[in-house]
Amino acid sequence: MSELRAVARLALAGCALLLTPFAHAAESAEALLKRADAYRLAADSVKVETRIEVIKNGQLDKERLYTVIARPGRESLVLMRSPAEKGQKVLMKGDDFWMIMPTSQRPIRITPTQKLLGDAAAGDVATLSWSTDYSVTLAGEDKCGDANCRQLSLKARFPSTTYARIELWVDAKSAQPLRADLYVASDKLAKRAQYTTEKVEGVPRVTSMAIDDEIATGRRTVLHYESQRPTQAPEEWFNPMFLTRNEVQP
Repeated sequence: MSELRAVARLALAGCALLLTPFAHAAESAEALLKRADAYRLAADSVKVETRIEVIKNGQLDKERLYTVIARPGRESLVLMRSPAEKGQKVLMKGDDFWMIMPTSQRPIRITPTQKLLGDAAAGDVATLSWSTDYSVTLAGEDKCGDANCRQLSLKARFPSTTYARIELWVDAKSAQPLRADLYVASDKLAKRAQYTTEKVEGVPRVTSMAIDDEIATGRRTVLHYESQRPTQAPEEWFNPMFLTRNEVQP
């Protein structure tokens, strides 16, 4: 009987060894990307306080404050909080982006790639969900410093998405975003991004994204996500004509 038990234990151990790598490989690229997104978004509808720094040759050149209100359906409102930009807003509704200026009664159509500050584009600030905007395939496994990581290839689902292609590296176990190469429509590498994750109220969150311009070297733009809170914004805040006539106090 004892021999039978020993054989059974060995058989179970063998099954465990077989199942562990299988389970690792079986996680779909889509599931991995959603886990990576969870480090960036605290809720589906959220208010994010963002500070952007522009660094030139190692020195702080500019700094601006933004409040981002995002909700499902690819809708975001960016409120500019610094005195130099106060009253300006960017509204994203699906494929449409508008700039609202306090001196104009008409919203101005812009593209998601138009710069807001430094190398931070409107889409970099307004868009927080990769899994909504991109289809994804698993490109392979890699080393990211001392960590094992998995490389995901993201292709834009929508013509207005900020980048046509993203190569994203995430931690192999936790799916924590580590770094990304960002490509424009001509398939030219435009920017490289690095993500910093820290515990916020006990939960690991991406707290900053550093963007290095691959064309104009010596410049770095850092987006600091200083706080996130679930929020339900009024419907009119996503109406461009309402925004031309009214201030918004989130």
